[in-house]
Amino acid sequence: MKNYLQKFSLVGKVSFVVGGAGLLGSEICKALASAGAKSIILDIDRKKGLKLEKDINNAGQQANFEYFNAINLKTLDRRISSLIKKYKSVDVWVNAAYPRTKDWDIVVEKLRLSSWRKNVDMHLNSYAWASRTVALMMKKFKISGSIVNLGSIYGVQGVDFTIYEGTKMTCPMTYSAIKGSIVNLTRYLASYFGRYGIRINTVNPGGVFDKQNKKFLAKYESKVPLKRMARTDEIAPVVLFLASEASSYITGATIMVDGGWTIV
Repeated sequence: MKNYLQKFSLVGKVSFVVGGAGLLGSEICKALASAGAKSIILDIDRKKGLKLEKDINNAGQQANFEYFNAINLKTLDRRISSLIKKYKSVDVWVNAAYPRTKDWDIVVEKLRLSSWRKNVDMHLNSYAWASRTVALMMKKFKISGSIVNLGSIYGVQGVDFTIYEGTKMTCPMTYSAIKGSIVNLTRYLASYFGRYGIRINTVNPGGVFDKQNKKFLAKYESKVPLKRMARTDEIAPVVLFLASEASSYITGATIMVDGGWTIV
């Protein structure tokens, strides 16, 4: 009888997670390492990245931290190439970074064109160019790899602004534009690189608990069929699934991990 759990194994694989020291990225690094991958933490936060590296290694798994500035598009190709050369493979690449300007979380009326352009460049363009570069490297070295992009419920659905009422929070116009673009970028690349055995998928989380405003939490959770926000350890296993052979016939997909938010 076939051992289906073995399909989730990443033993002998090398995974890279951009934004690997972040809220979701750190849990994704742990998930990939727990499946046997050498988990490469790519981030600009050295302190958090090195601590995560230590924690994973102390648990008997494999991790390395590498300083990585995804928004420096001029050096992105060269930096990715040097990392793949150093670690001798790129079996899994996850774009989980959340780069943004200080004036990111702003209402439409106050949005400046310069801010819009900078955020699109930092977030969407870094995801797009990294995905392209990595896919081309996988093709070059004949690696049937997996690329996973982090999207959002607001990449496929309009924003419900009522959940922000009574708070200083909002969902930026730029956010929806970027996350929607990531969803279709993934489909394009999946279609183009599928012939080389390279799979590219999007994971769209709903709201993830991070000690948000209590008024916002109450309104958000009342709309979710499961009546709560997600935990980080509920997003990471989905990325692991898409990274592994358990999802070998899935590409170009948009996986909703939202407690049912988008079904109602």
